[in-house]
Amino acid sequence: MLTYPDIDPIALAIGPLKVHWYGLMYLVGFATAWGLGRWRIGRMGAPWSAERLDDLVFYCILGTIAGGRLGYMLFYGYDQILANPLNILKVWEGGMSFHGGLIGVLTAIFLFARRHRMRFFQVADFLAPLVPPGLFAGRIGNFINGELWGHRTDVPWGMQLPCADFPRQCLDQPAGTMLSPAVHPSQLYEAGLEGLALFAILWLYSSKPRPMMAVSGLFLACYGTFRFLVEFVRTPDAHIGYLAFDWLTMGQLLSIPMLLAGLILLGLAYRQRAGIGSQPQDI
Repeated sequence: MLTYPDIDPIALAIGPLKVHWYGLMYLVGFATAWGLGRWRIGRMGAPWSAERLDDLVFYCILGTIAGGRLGYMLFYGYDQILANPLNILKVWEGGMSFHGGLIGVLTAIFLFARRHRMRFFQVADFLAPLVPPGLFAGRIGNFINGELWGHRTDVPWGMQLPCADFPRQCLDQPAGTMLSPAVHPSQLYEAGLEGLALFAILWLYSSKPRPMMAVSGLFLACYGTFRFLVEFVRTPDAHIGYLAFDWLTMGQLLSIPMLLAGLILLGLAYRQRAGIGSQPQDI
């Protein structure tokens, strides 16, 4: 078994100013997306430019933060809003929803596309392969924060947690127990699937011309599948629990529409190309 390393969630403290690793992970994600985007536009050319990419990243930063936080508070932390409406602003404490962030980014794409007179999926297909590195960084931030642990397990890579820092994991253990029973490091599973695997799939798939909507559809289908599967070993939020059947979680419920939408977009993309006999469109 492995032991959870003693990681201070605060990366840097200068007086009252505290810089959290969780926030830095978002900066890493946005910077990586911007860098990959610059590399892509260098190969693609029109209609993309460095200035247009900068504008898109700015829109997506706003959409991710606003949507991710609002989504988390509405889907998972509504009781926190009732207790103190200012809790919605405490992003540095963790608590960001991917599904809420996705809604925020889709809104940002719509506004960006309208401003630049581009088609929605022309923008979405370009952006989709740039997102997984940010998801990877975000899950590493969850791991550093010590949140979103999985169920108990006896696999060799199971993670034992200090009971002093994670009392919930030690509720049924004898007094004085130092380490919890091993649990799945579900944040790392998601980092591997939603981050590394999804990036490899999308980057390779989009390296060749694909029909409009196909890259976006593959992103939604793969993420929905990966998140649905990981939820089987991830412990649901204590105040929500399972929604049905003693296994259905909020994360799975929100991922089902993503999976279905992705499959529909893939079907429409290839059906449209076959129907009109057009050439594949590059992203």
